[in-house]
Amino acid sequence: MELEEKIELAAKWIYESNYLVVFTGAGISTESGLPDYRGPDGVWTRRDKGLPPPKSPPWDQVKPNQGHYAILELLQLGKLDYLISQNVDGLHAKSGIPFDKLAELHGNMYFMKCLACGKKLTFEEAGWDKKKWGSGYRTGLVRKNQPNCPDCGGRLISSIVNFGDSLPMDELLESERRSQSSDVFFVVGSSLVVTPAANMPGIAWRNGAKLIILNQGETPYDDVVDLRFFEQIGEVLPKIIERVKEMMSSN
Repeated sequence: MELEEKIELAAKWIYESNYLVVFTGAGISTESGLPDYRGPDGVWTRRDKGLPPPKSPPWDQVKPNQGHYAILELLQLGKLDYLISQNVDGLHAKSGIPFDKLAELHGNMYFMKCLACGKKLTFEEAGWDKKKWGSGYRTGLVRKNQPNCPDCGGRLISSIVNFGDSLPMDELLESERRSQSSDVFFVVGSSLVVTPAANMPGIAWRNGAKLIILNQGETPYDDVVDLRFFEQIGEVLPKIIERVKEMMSSN
């Protein structure tokens, strides 16, 4: 199938869907200047070759790119049911996706989370001074007089999920529920090898969703996928959204 035909088909499925779930990995942020992990010049790829990590701009200067804004546009069109992301860069939230439509399964470097009630707030909003109280990881020591949740008094931790940490149960369960009820599941920029996050496409596919994958590298789902793109995200995603808008305006 030619690229234009695939774009047309993806747009048609999204236009006809009622429960579209988008799932993103590090690949969506490479056009913002951040390295991915398993791409040709990715963090783990270079590490395995004995090379130093790829260069990256300061995180606080990184801005959302056209891929992030294309997903926001799906939400504004009333087409996005839910967004599941493995990224900790906070770019989906920066682009304007609200937290009630977003599961950040590996956390967000700019936010803390209450272990008791799940409230999210920035380090600034929490009054958390990293020099005084450290990075706030779950495994860190609880220090005297450190800030607690303003809502319930629970313990605040960095929302970042480190290796060995369990994923946030509320967001994981919500992601599983949304994946199960999705009719189109669209993977953007993920190699789908880090579980349990990478189990979501399988949950969706087994429950009858059409599975679309847009990723330059191979994934474990390439044998069962309904529609597969290997191109750059910026080359494909905005065109799909543009076509969805045309379909919506002509009806």
